[in-house]
Amino acid sequence: MLRLSKLFVRTLRDDPSDAEVPSHRLLVRAGYIRRAAPGGYTWLPLGWRVLRKVEDIVRQEMDAMGAQEVHFPALLPRDVYEATGRWTEYGDNLFRLKDRKGADFLLGPTHEEMFTLLVKDMYSSYKDLPVSLYQIQTKYRDEARPRAGLLRGREFLMKDSYSFDIDDDALAVSYAQHRDAYERIFARLQLPYVIVKAMSGAMGGSMSEEFLAPIEVGEDTFVRCSACDYSANTEAVTTSSPAADSNTYDASSTIATPNCPTIATLVDLLNANHPRTDRSWEAHDTLKNVVLRLRQPDGSTETLVIGVPGDREVDMKRIEAQLSPAEVEPLDEEGFAQHRTLIRGYIGPQVLGTTSTSGIRYLVDPSVVHGSAWVTGANTKDTHVIHLVHGRDFTADGTIEAVEVAAGDPCPNCSAPLEIARGIEIGHVFQLGRKYADKLGLTVLDHNGKQVVVTMGSYGIGVSRAVASIAEVFHDDIGLKWPRAIAPADVHVVVTGKNGDDITIAGEKIAVELEAQGLDVLIDDRNGVSPGVKFKDAELIGIPTILVVGKSLAEGNVELRDRHTGTNEAIPVADAVTRVVALARSGQ
Repeated sequence: MLRLSKLFVRTLRDDPSDAEVPSHRLLVRAGYIRRAAPGGYTWLPLGWRVLRKVEDIVRQEMDAMGAQEVHFPALLPRDVYEATGRWTEYGDNLFRLKDRKGADFLLGPTHEEMFTLLVKDMYSSYKDLPVSLYQIQTKYRDEARPRAGLLRGREFLMKDSYSFDIDDDALAVSYAQHRDAYERIFARLQLPYVIVKAMSGAMGGSMSEEFLAPIEVGEDTFVRCSACDYSANTEAVTTSSPAADSNTYDASSTIATPNCPTIATLVDLLNANHPRTDRSWEAHDTLKNVVLRLRQPDGSTETLVIGVPGDREVDMKRIEAQLSPAEVEPLDEEGFAQHRTLIRGYIGPQVLGTTSTSGIRYLVDPSVVHGSAWVTGANTKDTHVIHLVHGRDFTADGTIEAVEVAAGDPCPNCSAPLEIARGIEIGHVFQLGRKYADKLGLTVLDHNGKQVVVTMGSYGIGVSRAVASIAEVFHDDIGLKWPRAIAPADVHVVVTGKNGDDITIAGEKIAVELEAQGLDVLIDDRNGVSPGVKFKDAELIGIPTILVVGKSLAEGNVELRDRHTGTNEAIPVADAVTRVVALARSGQ
């Protein structure tokens, strides 16, 4: 039995100053976690119980699908990650350290290499496959800006699993088994989720899907179609390119555009001084060129210019996902000083791309189609060019999905309007293919005695992140409201009497009887604490069933409170144990 008089917990009335999201505020205030360092948290007894219950559900479903649990060290040697290139590719996100002999090590951010080498060490035939292995272990990533408590930390608990198969058809089966197991896990956790198409990024591989909890504080933006089943992280959305423009345009011409610091002022000047005969000039007629610096993990840099229609914003996360593992940032003053041909605010593609000698790569959004005409910079201050045609007057080095996806954009599948939402990534599944097996030499003999490279899948669930995500879903203005499956106890018995009085004796008796029935009991047996404070703490801590033993005991009743619905019910004290046990076992 957990006794609040002895429990290592301290509830807070005020929000922690660094808390940005509800889960962070409430998990700290209710005494589940405490900040230990930027991006690192200590789990207190109540929080540890919740975390372990989430972990148990994940473990049960992984075992049920036939995966086998292993456990690797977090401290890993450099040479393994050198072999796959990730010692460099991870860049500043990797925690690197040396032992006393000067050998390089890292704290594991993920364990593809180690799983691959383990299977290579032990298996050599197709008869050994398929096999799926998993671990639940702490991971480390040197986040530049840890935030939102458990949602974006430097140290976190993760379940990562890997499937090993003889061919792509078998991989598809393993992938489907993991995907189904994830659906069962999140259903048991009562976490709402959507499955969306995702970018593989530095992980590599072909098919990739994310499980997102649709929560407004989430860092991921995703789309779903209003008509068909299409859904995707915005980073993975492929926009439908318009048909090539077959119109014939006048020769390009240069015009003076003084006092035009924005797209809007440029459009106003065009309509006033250079009107079109068919319609008015609009922002989507302009081509703006965004200058970026790519910083590779090895420290090398590249200047890149991306052309997008003037009425759309650039989505840096989409760009960075496609250019991974490079980091992407706007070009600074020093960078512009190194490229004298780039006149800020008046950059035109005439000095960029495959037909230029600038050495600057030029990519355009798919909406900038071949044959389309644009108003864009003339590479001279206070000057623009009209009727500059893609393919006639300038050429790009390629295309890149660059603009922010907006609500109402056409669905890539059916052209119906897309809806936009935000979410928290709680799981990710990849068909890795042979990337790691190739680099690390994982082969087996096939049916014909020929050496073939094993194909792999990778599957992750953020266990500690799931705790925070559940807290984001299940809370109100006064505290947490845990689903019964992961609550730190089945019932919170609040005793409002004083030591030795009838109320305290009755409360203790009920708590002992509930524990004898196999329930996890938290009893507020603190002496000298007012009933009001006890009630507030019970609401803050958020155990789904609260049983109050107080003044109504004189009438033979106790009070049964449902934390989720907010309902209170007076019930006979003789029925209290039976009612609470039935509630706990119902799972409701």
